[in-house]
Amino acid sequence: MNIGDIFGKVREIQETLIETKERMSEMYETADAGGGMVVVTANLNRQIIEVKLDPEVLKDKEMAEDLIVSAVNKALEKAENRGRDELAKAASGFMPGGLDLGKLGI
Repeated sequence: MNIGDIFGKVREIQETLIETKERMSEMYETADAGGGMVVVTANLNRQIIEVKLDPEVLKDKEMAEDLIVSAVNKALEKAENRGRDELAKAASGFMPGGLDLGKLGI
């Protein structure tokens, strides 16, 4: 394999990962807290897309704040894990087996 082939492969990997990241903005994970009193949806790029609150939760400010934080953290964790899986799947044709993209900061 010559240097031109290597650079071509790197470019192909970059394009694949960029396309995957773009698709991830349209892929969602949802989490709830308080038995569904707070529901948060995040995309796989770890952006909060939607927050739904049961009107009952608004009667107790401290509880609402705690439930929102909990649901947001759960949704972001789910989105991060699934996003990592999507990137690993996209890169699987290029990366040696067992390579942990999370350790690469991806």
